[in-house]
Amino acid sequence: MAEQENPIKKGKSDVVRAARLSVAPMMDWTDRHCRYLHRLLSRHALLYTEMVTAPALVRGGAVHLLEHDVSEHPVALQLGGSDPVELAQAARLGADAGYDEINLNCGCPSDRVQSGTFGAVLMKDPARVADCVAAMRAAVDIDVTVKCRIGVDDQDPEEVLPDFLARIVAAGCTRVSIHARMAWLQGLSPKENRDIPPLNYPLVHRMKAYFPNLHISVNGGIGSLDQAEAFLKGGLDGVMVGRAAYHNPADILCGADRRIFGTGTDATPEQAVRDMLPYIEAHLSAGGRLHQITRHMLGLFAGRPGARGWRRALSEGAVKPGAGPELVQTALEEIEALAQQAQAV
Repeated sequence: MAEQENPIKKGKSDVVRAARLSVAPMMDWTDRHCRYLHRLLSRHALLYTEMVTAPALVRGGAVHLLEHDVSEHPVALQLGGSDPVELAQAARLGADAGYDEINLNCGCPSDRVQSGTFGAVLMKDPARVADCVAAMRAAVDIDVTVKCRIGVDDQDPEEVLPDFLARIVAAGCTRVSIHARMAWLQGLSPKENRDIPPLNYPLVHRMKAYFPNLHISVNGGIGSLDQAEAFLKGGLDGVMVGRAAYHNPADILCGADRRIFGTGTDATPEQAVRDMLPYIEAHLSAGGRLHQITRHMLGLFAGRPGARGWRRALSEGAVKPGAGPELVQTALEEIEALAQQAQAV
């Protein structure tokens, strides 16, 4: 686990800069193996954990959920919860584990999250959210941020969102990520809530005008670096990319350091795969399974010749007993051979 004194750990100014482009917290996807891969593609983008519930950490003692590699920094821990005292304790555990930021989930619409009285349902109780933010801010010396929707169910986002933001700003929140859709807590599944409610980017821009000193990142429906650059040029402080960064990580992250952060050269998925091999070997030596890592690598060559064969080789081969890094190496060699053939034509 990364320690608090880790020299790679970023300062507040570094994390704010990293928030110009971030990879959204996504349940079952942005685990530590996924984040390790994404960091190979971008040195600067801000990475988020899957949501970890405060009760799991504080009452369940599940501190193993905080494990991460030092190379992941800048990396933020997203917490789920609604009790200020418990969230403060969980935030302290996260800070002690070395995370650069603590983020409160006020956007997830799943039934399981609703039953715990956190996630998007908290949009209905901004006073409680403010209390949670204040408690976490008092407990840690790293940034406490919020990820929210523009509203839920029959709320009027033009009224609800400004009030919500005003309250969390008063509680000490200086950065927020806004998923630019309503969440319908009744009648839509979590998957449908990611697509069906219409996007309202203009509202997010208006919030920036209302709260000029609040660092606002936009989230939802962003599928390219071109879109990300347009939002930044349009006055927003950051862009948070979700599914596109997972399914097409090379398209989003390989050029991000140069285009979004103005530094370095573009990474390549081929080099990322080569750099993953020692990590894979270490994971297997510790008793892990290959597919726990390679499931996050399936989209590395999306849109490229051989992408289907790459996905098939990893998805079918990595689950077999004894599968090791040589499977990944062979699949990479096939991709590179196809690329050489294409160049020769």
